[in-house]
Amino acid sequence: VSRADWLIDMGPGAGELGGRVVANGPPESVALGDSLTLRYMRGLQRIEEGRTRAVGERGWLRLCGARGHNLQVDEVQFPLGNLVGVSGVSGSGKSSLVHETLYPLLAAQLQGGERRPLAYQSIEGNERLGRVVGVDQRPMGRSRRSNAATYTGLLSPIRRLYAELPVARMRAYTPSHFSFNAPQGACEVCAGSGMRASQQGAYAGGECSSCGGLRYRSEVLDVCFRDRHIADVLAMSVDEARAFFDVVPDVSRRLEMLADVGLGYLRLGQDATSFSGGEAQRIKLAAELGRPRQGETLYVLDEPTTGLHLEDVRLLQHLLQRLVDEGNTVIVVEHDEDAILSADYVLDLGPGAGVHGGEIIAQGTPEKVSSEKSSFTGQFLKEILSTPKMKKTA
Repeated sequence: VSRADWLIDMGPGAGELGGRVVANGPPESVALGDSLTLRYMRGLQRIEEGRTRAVGERGWLRLCGARGHNLQVDEVQFPLGNLVGVSGVSGSGKSSLVHETLYPLLAAQLQGGERRPLAYQSIEGNERLGRVVGVDQRPMGRSRRSNAATYTGLLSPIRRLYAELPVARMRAYTPSHFSFNAPQGACEVCAGSGMRASQQGAYAGGECSSCGGLRYRSEVLDVCFRDRHIADVLAMSVDEARAFFDVVPDVSRRLEMLADVGLGYLRLGQDATSFSGGEAQRIKLAAELGRPRQGETLYVLDEPTTGLHLEDVRLLQHLLQRLVDEGNTVIVVEHDEDAILSADYVLDLGPGAGVHGGEIIAQGTPEKVSSEKSSFTGQFLKEILSTPKMKKTA
């Protein structure tokens, strides 16, 4: 943003905490402001660099003979128990190597996945892994009936909580009564859509005349926890819900995961169709983090920093570091230099794109890759590493 002719900075936060112009003008004239963006521009706020870890201490995952698409990889090694960044120019073979060869190969071996990997010769070290999880930016769903609460499994313990309340037990309500996707709870006029329907069954637009857009039968909304019914809960932001459910561990733990990936502003009932690619990927990551983990899992992420503010990148990096601290391995396909710099180990593909790429041209710690003159990624890392660090402030 510092290279722009004119900077318009929106904020100061996200969701209801944003929506205002907090800086407007040439970057050099607005840089003294106190928004998060401007603090990062001045170096007062920085993304933390990766932690010092022994690379490959837990073993290596070795893939040989990867020849799919433009790949010409005789052997590539991924250190287990580390955060691994896979970099390179667009079209250099990153996705072919990670998402189309390594991931489907491991998914088939560890979990019975059916997608066929691109051509390869052999793999070693996979016996050290318990499972593999892919987290991408594909849409979470095309239906208004899917939202962050349903996708992460957050709504299940909330429905169980409401079903245990005195009024619900007196009426013999089950958790299904607190789902707008179930006939027991859904408004009988709009069938839980919250919208007015035409005679042909399509949505005609506007709120349902019976439930007023709340989606539930009126009698279900008689049941309240702390004076809030289930539709009130779906209207809460993640941050609001964290405070509201602070005494319900199973719920607050899942909400904390959503907040930790920078989605505290998100409404629990917000339609999945409205999520950006970056939001969708972070919700998927939060859903995975909310499940019990025993370590020895390989997580594969596809450019998770795309479209994120630097502060969101910082939060994301903190979570990925936490996953590795628990004994897992994280492989991130990335273009963002700060994210690559935070990795324990970097694999850089290239040197170019298409037929001019497909080779491993640099590998090692970010510092080691920065010394490789033939690596574009290395040269960017070298520039960042050589820039004097300004004092960080909270």
